Amino acid sequence: MQLKLSKPICFFDLETTGVSVSSDRIVEISVLKVYPNGNKESHTWRVNPTIPIPKSASDVHGITNDMVANEPTFKELAPKVHALMKESDFAGFNSNRFDIPLLAEELLRADVDFDLKKGLAVDVQTIFHKKEKRTLGAAYQFYCDKNLDNAHSAEADTMATYEVLLAQLDRYEDLENDVPWLSQFSAHKNFADFAGFIGYAKDGREVFMFGKHRGQLVEDVLEKEPGYFGWLLNADFPLYTKKVLTRVKLRKLNNKL
Repeated sequence: MQLKLSKPICFFDLETTGVSVSSDRIVEISVLKVYPNGNKESHTWRVNPTIPIPKSASDVHGITNDMVANEPTFKELAPKVHALMKESDFAGFNSNRFDIPLLAEELLRADVDFDLKKGLAVDVQTIFHKKEKRTLGAAYQFYCDKNLDNAHSAEADTMATYEVLLAQLDRYEDLENDVPWLSQFSAHKNFADFAGFIGYAKDGREVFMFGKHRGQLVEDVLEKEPGYFGWLLNADFPLYTKKVLTRVKLRKLNNKL
């Protein structure tokens, strides 16, 4: 089985200091880039997160503070990551909810203008859960009849995710070997940001999905309550969410000109 691709797709996995999209950092990133002709290239980088790695996180992925002390920061690696992943679609295991949002945050902190929303995203975990509802290790055993050794190594998880997707396409006749279709099938609700704070109304305009303004148009709220925009920018929201809010506000101002 070979994926039918119109452009490259990057399977990737992150090991991190924790599970908070807005405040935790990458300690390892592995990317497997698959080209439409079937060629592949793989890169794995250890990353100095610039913040301590909690023992609870090290116990999961095995990466300690000493192991990354002399590694490059993500800001230093960001141009290489961008060069590898630009103009591609994306795939991962639980990537829509975690890996893509956290990578977007790291890229924004590194001042790299790379909007991951422009690529399609295939979440292999969602396909698995819709079909079997288990973990990556179980998925690898179920679909590939292999044990996932070295689990929670970014490289091992990335390669396993790629193999699982190929096996899913072999197993399920109703799955289309088409990245746009797989992206739609593996998507959760469609949000303007990655964290799910900003959704869409039926007419395609952004709406708040939380708080006292839940269900209201973002542009209307920001116009009626200018101070609310300032509060949002200073509050503990993901950088990408703030980017979306700023974009909406600037669009509204430009429309008035």
